[in-house]
Amino acid sequence: MESIGLIRDFLKDRLGVEPENVVPDAALAALGVDSLMMLELMFEFEDRYSVKLSRDLKSPRTVGEMVSLMDGLIAQSKR
Repeated sequence: MESIGLIRDFLKDRLGVEPENVVPDAALAALGVDSLMMLELMFEFEDRYSVKLSRDLKSPRTVGEMVSLMDGLIAQSKR
């Protein structure tokens, strides 16, 4: 899970969410992630990993869904 660190750092820096609260089952909305924050996180991901996200992606609801999405795209980009 390469991207969990990015998510934890992002939420700590932007929202003050402690990293131990950023677990796979945690709902992103419950952590304070709204639609604008989701876009910022996605842009941060694109910049860090040089991966381009499709704009029609379904928004993940949990940290685990976000990690799966990001790690899958990272793996594809390395092929």
